[in-house]
This record gives sequence, C-alpha cells and structure tokens, in this order.
Amino acid sequence: MSTVRKYVIMGVQGSGKGTQAALLCKAFDLVPIGVGDIFRWNIQHHTKLGAAVRRIVDAGHLVGDDLVEATIRDRLDQHDWNHGFVIDGFPRNAAQAEFFLESFDIDAVINLELPDEEVERRVLSRRLCSECGLDYNLMAHRPATEDMCDVCGGRLVTRGDDTPQALATRVRAYYEKTAPVIEIFERKEFVVAIDATNSKEQVFADICTRLGLPNLAA
Repeated sequence: MSTVRKYVIMGVQGSGKGTQAALLCKAFDLVPIGVGDIFRWNIQHHTKLGAAVRRIVDAGHLVGDDLVEATIRDRLDQHDWNHGFVIDGFPRNAAQAEFFLESFDIDAVINLELPDEEVERRVLSRRLCSECGLDYNLMAHRPATEDMCDVCGGRLVTRGDDTPQALATRVRAYYEKTAPVIEIFERKEFVVAIDATNSKEQVFADICTRLGLPNLAA
C-alpha cells in the first residue's frame, strides 16, 4: 500500500513556500494546493470567484475566512491526491487552523523561518511575466534579457502587491494572525521549524531530514 503524505507549509512572504512545496510534490508525487494559485487561476479565467477575489485584493484587503475555507474544502473534496498533498497559504489564522484540524488530518506542518530584512530583500526582487505568468526573482532567476520573459518574450512587471507598503501590511498581518497558528499546531506536535535563509537545495534537504524522508532531489 502506498504512503499518503499530507503536509501544510507555512512561512512569511518570500520564505520559499511555493518553491519547497513544488520540490516536495515532484519528489513524492504529491498534489500542490496553493490558495493563492487557486485565486490567481480564477482571476485569470474571469470566474465569479476570481472577480470577487480581485475586488477584495484591489481594495487592499485580505480574502475573508469563509471564502478561503470554502475554497480549500472544495479543492480537497476533489480527492485527486492519491499520494497526498502540500497545502500552501492555509490556514493563516487561528479560526482557519481550528477548522482545518477538525476537518482534515495532516502529517506535519513545515514552518519556514526568515528574518524580516531578508523578507523585504527577496519579495521586492520578484517579477512576473505579464503574458504567461512565469515567476522570476532578480536575485536567483534573472531573465536572459532584462525585463523580458525567457519563455514568451512578455514584459516583466512587479506584482501589484509587491510594494514596500503592501509588503509591510502583509508581514504585519502574518505576525498578528498567522504566527499564532503555529502555536495551535505545536500543541499537536506537528511542527518542524526550518531555517529558510539557506539555499533552496539545503532547505529541501533539511525538510526531508526533519520529516524522515529520503532526499530524492539529491
């Protein structure tokens, strides 16, 4: 019988949650479930959910708990994750954590820890292709031609919410609302804390070690 692995990955903006989730999914045949990715897909495809999320984000607000919880429940109810999943971007506050623990069982919470100064340095270096949506980071993944996507030639832009002011708001919201989630999970002994200042390869190796997994990316 194959092993089913169910993880939540958490961390402040720029800590590499998406990168590490992708590495885990590739190595262990897991399904990535990113709340932000779901919302972005719906915005790009002009769905009713996408329109609602865009209005909220453009107004500078965070998407409400009810909408986030319904989105996660709908996604997990698809049961296309035979070998497990990695959830990125949920739960982000105590109420969502309680909902999640009551509704689903998980094997571990991976908490990527990053100092504030490194958060700002990484996040403000991010760029996004305006045509195909490919992510870049000018620190680690620079395009061959400045401000041009390597894949489609589209113009690279700064995400609308990647400004110093917006970042400060998101970081403050993280520490006020999301960090207490870690305390809830720690009472269940689910949490492994990982130093996210290292290279992505080292961070992945550390995650595998702490979770007792083979480092299949080595």
